[in-house]
Amino acid sequence: MSHTTSAQFTVGKLDAGMAMLLTEDYQLIEFPSVLLPKGVVLGSVVNIDVGRDKGAEQRQRNEFRELQEQILVDFGTRLPKAPVIRVGHTTQTWTVLEWEPLDLAAAELRSLHLYRDGQRMMQSMPSSLDVANSVLAVKTSGLDVDHDYEFKIEMRTSAGTLFSNAVTIRTHSLDNLCGVCVCFGECESQEEIENMKETVKRIGASWTDQVSMSVTHFIARYKAGPGCEAALRYNIPIVKPDWLLACEANSKLQPAIKFYLE
Repeated sequence: MSHTTSAQFTVGKLDAGMAMLLTEDYQLIEFPSVLLPKGVVLGSVVNIDVGRDKGAEQRQRNEFRELQEQILVDFGTRLPKAPVIRVGHTTQTWTVLEWEPLDLAAAELRSLHLYRDGQRMMQSMPSSLDVANSVLAVKTSGLDVDHDYEFKIEMRTSAGTLFSNAVTIRTHSLDNLCGVCVCFGECESQEEIENMKETVKRIGASWTDQVSMSVTHFIARYKAGPGCEAALRYNIPIVKPDWLLACEANSKLQPAIKFYLE
């Protein structure tokens, strides 16, 4: 600390936490009464020492400079990265697009938009809250059978707009059942389920124990259980086992509407 200056004052008034101090040359200043010594009353004479703390000034300047440098690193040099998408699952009429966790740096996600063949689609996309909860996929339906499409994602952030890589898919033909993925619900017996799994293998399809957006059909004889409830949430057709037998008998995908489980 540098040289300290001392001044003498006479207390002229004490009111509402402030003291009116009078200098020797009759200058009047306001001073917080909480900083005065205990027992000071009207007419008391007090000495106040004032000094400059250069060390504290230097520390504050250093802390402020470090804060500015950290802000530059966090907000000035790290920018959001473009999304990276891939094809998750494709069938005759829809596909699932997946992407890696978004690298937003210090920016905020404003919105995601899906483009098909260069045209922005009115497709419901995950919100910023969904993305924060690790929702990293979207299903787009209404596609033509045996047709090529190109998809990409537009990511709008508080730091600008970025486009993902483009991916190309081809929807399956009706006789290509490799995109069919079924999940089994309540049936007559476990033996019936095992027999249906063998049928799935013969037609070149697949099955899973977990209902997800990649499941194409939920096969059951009874509308019951958590799997059936999940299928309803994902809007997955719930069909009778006869649908699977019809696909095998005709060697191509059969309309689910004829086999809906009532």
